[in-house]
Amino acid sequence: MLKTVLNVGCGQRAISILGTSLPADEWRELRLDIDPDVDPDIVASMTDMAPVPDGSVDAVWSSHNLEHLDPHEVPVTLREFLRVLKPGGTLLLTVPDLQAVAKLVAEDRLDEAVYECRQGPIRPLDVIYGYGPALAAGNRFMAHRTGFTPNLLGRLLQEAGFEPVAIWRRAAAYELQVKAFRPPASAAALEEFGSLLQTPALRTPAG
Repeated sequence: MLKTVLNVGCGQRAISILGTSLPADEWRELRLDIDPDVDPDIVASMTDMAPVPDGSVDAVWSSHNLEHLDPHEVPVTLREFLRVLKPGGTLLLTVPDLQAVAKLVAEDRLDEAVYECRQGPIRPLDVIYGYGPALAAGNRFMAHRTGFTPNLLGRLLQEAGFEPVAIWRRAAAYELQVKAFRPPASAAALEEFGSLLQTPALRTPAG
């Protein structure tokens, strides 16, 4: 039986996580977005995913979504992620790394392109406040309203009930990547987590 991953803030249907981040022959993708124009399976806000039953998905995938929330909405959303996961389920999360980009700001490189993504060149301004061209086109959904460091994000995840939590810095894209579990994590997951602790780029919530 295929496992289910809930893709939160899925965006356009042409962008799929299956076959790139998760094996397409093992997973099926359930797409959730607040924007009905991207044709999601479920139209809902990530702060209230009531259409998704408790404990119904094996994994939650959320790439560059939390930064679009107000700070007080982040704990609510993380609890929603935990709620919809099956016991032992996995959260895969990506957010901008404000601590890393702050070094560029201190070097007076705020408006300098520092890497390329499929949308185009990305500047520290885009990482902090949201992608400039999209904002200029009137897409206010792209505005960033909060930000994270490894310690803050790890603490918020643990307070929401995730355990264990691993956080990496992906330096090339100025982002933090997370793998966290809804307890109880399986023996296989804990073994994998133990091997992850040897990864040089890893940051645990306390480190």
